[in-house]
Amino acid sequence: MKLRWIAVPAAAVMMMAGQANAAMDQAAALELAKKSGCLACHSIEKKVVGPAWQDVGNKYKGKDEKARLVAKVKAGGKGVWGEVPMPPYSPRVADADIEGLVEFVLSLGK
Repeated sequence: MKLRWIAVPAAAVMMMAGQANAAMDQAAALELAKKSGCLACHSIEKKVVGPAWQDVGNKYKGKDEKARLVAKVKAGGKGVWGEVPMPPYSPRVADADIEGLVEFVLSLGK
């Protein structure tokens, strides 16, 4: 009986933690992207200077690339989507915000 009283709250906490780690919704992602300067070069559906985020999501769908993409956003880079370099966003943008944006972009893959 005591075990059930412990297991039920523990399961509820784990479910809430999983929801907190889910990709942010589109409105929150776009607000964060606007605040961080991402929308100067990217949009969800079409190429601007950098690739459309849907294209990025499609390219990496089903692949375990989150850590590599987070590192790329932090350090910047060029060559994967063209010759125009992406500037580094760390430390100007918090690591947690970069991770959230990368999760959102990856969630756009079809």
